[in-house]
Amino acid sequence: MKLTVHTDYALRVLMTLAVLDERIVTIEELARRHRISENHLRKVAQTLIRMGLVAGVRGRAGGLRLAVDPAGLRMGGVVRALEEDMSLVECLGEGPAGCALAGACRLTGALARALEAFLAELDRITLADLAGLRPAMRARLGIEGPGRSPL
Repeated sequence: MKLTVHTDYALRVLMTLAVLDERIVTIEELARRHRISENHLRKVAQTLIRMGLVAGVRGRAGGLRLAVDPAGLRMGGVVRALEEDMSLVECLGEGPAGCALAGACRLTGALARALEAFLAELDRITLADLAGLRPAMRARLGIEGPGRSPL
């Protein structure tokens, strides 16, 4: 299973906002710190705002901030909401199966159980858990002190 780049970036944004203790962060700053495209991050931010996970603050001092309690945000739900197609193989999808073995093999069931185990593990983890190593994460992102950042 491979998550989309959109989901990967969304998880990175959420973790970064969680370690910044409610400081407002611009997309430009996030892009620079993570070394990824501002255009991609704008799309990700729009998705996270629509989901109610991130608040967009307008104006000169605007940017993004976390809009939820990290301790209550389960990663399995986030991944389910962000991923459009979690089908590991064609026969697990919603469309007609093109596999000649559909209905006669046990692989479909095994892969379905593996996907559920993957999501169940993510359901055990909260955003607060992922952001638990705050000093190390801040250091990796080049952020000094609790919630402060040299620009």
